[in-house]
Amino acid sequence: MLIGRWDPFAELRRPFRDFRGAGFHAASAQTEGARAESWRIPLDVVRDEDSVIVEASLPGVKPEDISVTIDDDVLRISGHTGQDDERASGTYVLSERRTGSFARSIRLPDSIDSEKAHTSYDAGVLTVTLPKLEAKKAKQLTVEVKQREEVAAT
Repeated sequence: MLIGRWDPFAELRRPFRDFRGAGFHAASAQTEGARAESWRIPLDVVRDEDSVIVEASLPGVKPEDISVTIDDDVLRISGHTGQDDERASGTYVLSERRTGSFARSIRLPDSIDSEKAHTSYDAGVLTVTLPKLEAKKAKQLTVEVKQREEVAAT
C-alpha cells in the first residue's frame, strides 16, 4: 500500500479524469501518483550598502540543471529536477522529495548593476549577488566645520 498525501479535492476531479481521452486536462495526463508538478523555491533576499543578495534553497538539484537570467530588471531562477531512476527494485512506501520543474521570479530595483551580477552554488543553496550601481549607492558625507575668524573688538 502506498502512503500519500490526502487530497480533499480528489473526488471532485474524478469525473474529469474519465474525459482525458477527449482532450480535457491534457496537461496532466500523467498518472496521479507519479505526476511531476511545478513548485516554487524558497528565497531569502538581503540588501546591504553595496549589493542585493538572493539565496534560493535548491537541495539535491545539480548546478547544471539551474538557469539564472536577468531580463528587464526581473531575476528568474528556474530549472528541473528528475526522479531518482536508480531504484531497480522495491516499491515506494512514501515519496515526498520534489521533482519536476521549478521557477521563481522577482523584480529587481533599478539600482542594480546586472552586468556585474554573479552566482555561486554551495550545499544546496544558490546565491545570486547583485551589486548596486555606483551612482545609486548611499554616500556618507562628512560634516565640515568652518573656522570663523575672530573679530577683534575695537
